[in-house]
Formats: sequence, C-alpha cells, structure tokens
Amino acid sequence: MSAQCAETIRAAAGDAGTGAMSVFERFLSVWVFLCIVAGIALGQWLPGAFQAVGRMQVAQVNLPVGLLIWVMIIPMLVKVDFGALHEVRQHVRGIGVTLFVNWLVKPFSMAFLAWLFVRQLFAPWLPAEQLDSYVAGLILLAAAPCTAMVFVWSRLSNGDPLFTLSQVAVNDTIMVFAFAPLVAFLLGLSAIVVPWETLLVSVGLYIVIPVLLAQWWRRSLLQKGQAHFDAAMERIGPWSIAALLATLVLLFAFQGEAILKQPLVIALLAVPILIQVFCNSALAYWLNRALGEKHSIACPSALIGASNFFELAVAAAISLFGFESGAALATVVGVLIEVPVMLLVVKVVNASKGWYESSNRPT
Repeated sequence: MSAQCAETIRAAAGDAGTGAMSVFERFLSVWVFLCIVAGIALGQWLPGAFQAVGRMQVAQVNLPVGLLIWVMIIPMLVKVDFGALHEVRQHVRGIGVTLFVNWLVKPFSMAFLAWLFVRQLFAPWLPAEQLDSYVAGLILLAAAPCTAMVFVWSRLSNGDPLFTLSQVAVNDTIMVFAFAPLVAFLLGLSAIVVPWETLLVSVGLYIVIPVLLAQWWRRSLLQKGQAHFDAAMERIGPWSIAALLATLVLLFAFQGEAILKQPLVIALLAVPILIQVFCNSALAYWLNRALGEKHSIACPSALIGASNFFELAVAAAISLFGFESGAALATVVGVLIEVPVMLLVVKVVNASKGWYESSNRPT
C-alpha cells in the first residue's frame, strides 16, 4: 500500500492515536433527552404547527424529514472509502466474524428478542395496538450495521483503522442490496405487512442516493488535497448530529401524547436492545479471539456488531410507519442508549486486553 493511500485511510477512519470524542458525540444521550423534552413540550403547545409539518409529504415521504435525514447520513458516508474493499483479504477472519454477527446473528436475534419481550413478556404493559409497530422498529434498528460512530468506538479502543474502514465499506456495500430483502423477510416472519414499493423507495432515498452523492462529494474534496478534505470533515461533522436532533424534536412532538400516557414504554423497549448489544459484542469478541485475530481487530469487529446505523433506522421507520408509530419510537430508544452503552462496551474490551492476549489464546 502506498503512503498516500495509508494516510487517506487513517484520515477517513479518524486519528487512531486520539481517543477524543466531540462534544456532540460525548453528550449525545443528553442532547437526545433534551430533544425528547423539547419535542413533547412543543407538540403540546403548538400541535397545529407540527400537524402542518406532518402533511408536507410526497409519495409517503415527509419532505422536511427527508431533507434532515440526508443531512444526517451523507456527511457520515463521505468518510467511507469504498476503495478499501480490496483490503478485505488482509483481514479475512475479522471480516468474516463481522459479517456473521451483523447479517446472520443480529437481525434474527433481534426479531426473536422483540417477539419475546414485546409480544410476550411486556405485552401487558404496552399499548396493544402498537405491539407490531414496536417489533418492526426493533428489527429496523438491528438490520442496519453502524456506519459512522464505529470510527469513534474504534479510536477509543485503539482499533486498527484500516480494518475499521474496510469492514464499514463491506457492510455498507451489502446494505445497499440486502437491507430491503432482509427487513421484508423479518417483518414477514413477524406477520407485519410492509409494502415493497415503500420499502424500496426508502432504500433508494436513504441508502443508494446518499451513498452516490457522498462518494461524489468525497472525490471532489480529495481532488483538492488531503488537508482540504480533513478541514471539510471537521466543518461538516456536526451536521449529522444536529440534523438527527432536529428530527428527534419533530418525532417526539408527534409521540408526546403517547409517551405522557405510558412513560414506561421507553424503558421496556430498551431491554431487548441492551441484551442484543451485550450478547453480540461478546460473541464477536470471543469469535475473533478463538480465530486468533489481534486485539486491534477484535475491538472494532465487536463494536460494529453491537452498534447500529440508527439514522437509517429512524428514517426507514418514519417512512414506512409514520411519525406517530411505535416503530419510530423504538428506533429512537436505540439512539437514546447508544452512546452510554457503547462506551461501556469500549471500557470492557480495553480492560480485557490482557485476557484476550493471554497465553491461552489459540495461535
């Protein structure tokens, strides 16, 4: 690999030597909580204004939300270098674990956990008319592997930046083709009917078009030099989180009435998400150790298996089921708990490095 290529990869994946998170990233859960409060309050005070926003849609796509979601997703995808796909062969075992957990374990285990907790154990405490919608939201959350925040988790765990970038590139490539069929299949298993037309439109709007625009933007920035690219990434970095927070204000303005009536819903929906995070991260971490992968590979592999592309999940839930749906609320619960839970997972993998690299590890 050339020095220039390596430098580009390190820049895209983030400086592995600095474990710092931005203010937006570090306090994301606080901002989400404030957006919940603001959204609920504004929804109660200005119901007419938010109903007008809800009516601004074309072909089931809400225009203000669609714009916000593009602002959320595209800056993240600019960081992804699909040219890193050719590096996959250098990390076959780690990539194999990542793909196994992300595409064969996580979506199906979440479908099971959603059925177990939402439809069985917690059903008496949840609104009966929203049970299917909650299940759908949890499935959407698990069907999209993390794209942007995994760079942060990898930095904090001293993960290999090249591996991190290559596994994100592989996952995003698969997501373009597999997200719609996988979601439709799992929702079908859960007896939830989703119009294929709506699902495909969502994939086109929130995966395919953003990927194409982001890669065009990435090439344009890199043509002006790496320094220009880095400066641009610094400027547009906060856009994604700001757009996410604005979307959450809108979402909770519509969800406010339901939440005020049943505040326990958010805590109950968090249970299957938490179980999935800890189980999937532990599984990926152990599999990498069993296969003899380095700790710097196992960490980002475990972390991407535990986290989700929640921006896409929120977008798809709103597009498929609407602002006021339980599906939209379920995906937002994932946003609410993502940062503190993932920081805990980072702490665990860092603290267990000695065990991971112990003499008992297979060679």
